[in-house]
Amino acid sequence: MIVMISNHDLDECEKELGTRCEQIFTPESRHATKRPECDFCIDNGAFIRFDVVSFFSLLERERPRRDLCRFVAVPDVVGSARRTLEVFDDWKLKLTGWSLAFVCQDGQENLPIPWKEIAAIFIGGTTDWKLSHHASSCIKAAKAIGKWVHVGRVNTPGRFEYFESLGADSIDGTGLSRYTHMREAIARNYAEPKLL
Repeated sequence: MIVMISNHDLDECEKELGTRCEQIFTPESRHATKRPECDFCIDNGAFIRFDVVSFFSLLERERPRRDLCRFVAVPDVVGSARRTLEVFDDWKLKLTGWSLAFVCQDGQENLPIPWKEIAAIFIGGTTDWKLSHHASSCIKAAKAIGKWVHVGRVNTPGRFEYFESLGADSIDGTGLSRYTHMREAIARNYAEPKLL
């Protein structure tokens, strides 16, 4: 599973985690590119506050490397699958040429996912929903049809192990991007033998 890191040295993070790291860009942080020749992804920043101008500016900056972009998280409404679907329908045409990720939110289990229009799903939503069987069903469906699965806000060993076991392709977390002790905790948990 790939760990998407925003603002830290990717080589150092890979060493601490023992897994591949790539860069995630967000409109609010706009960190410099660490590995210009490597794959990356773009989040829309809606979890904090969606800024249309900064989002478009980031897309324009990264346009020359668009073929390396695993996905762009289409703007979403945190905690509402219905509103996110409405926003997706408006934004998908504004993002032509990019690989799109649909952000799954609370209530997604009762609504369709626009599979034919996306390259990936991004598991968002509230913490309770993200850890529910509804979110795991979205992941299983995505894997069954060959879509990339990304999960946001994964900062603990337990969540890392859980989403890896479900087959997530990549994860991110603010704590993982910022703190060595969080990365080392995941690596320690991974290295410790598990009792059967």
